[in-house]
Amino acid sequence: MKKTFELTHEKVKLERRVDAVKHEVKKYLKRERNKKLPAGADYWDFDCQFGNTKEEAEPVQLSDINKRIDQTQVEGLTSFYIEIIAKEGIRTFTPRDEEDIDFDDE
Repeated sequence: MKKTFELTHEKVKLERRVDAVKHEVKKYLKRERNKKLPAGADYWDFDCQFGNTKEEAEPVQLSDINKRIDQTQVEGLTSFYIEIIAKEGIRTFTPRDEEDIDFDDE
């Protein structure tokens, strides 16, 4: 998803428009996560960018998207750019030290 969202609408209030944008992003993420994973992949990962325009977009975490959308409402912006690209993710195993594991059976 690479899209510039307009927050101004002649009939829809700003708060409802912001909620609609959040819903559209959530719906896109659900649709992408339901796609079949490629061989060797464990999960769907997402590369995200957010900014006032495409040129000003900077990388952000997926969990920060809703906070950024809310921030545009506080700042009074009329539009913003969001980019969410799905990619396959592979879990990496990080072994723990044996000293950290407590083997007491008490």
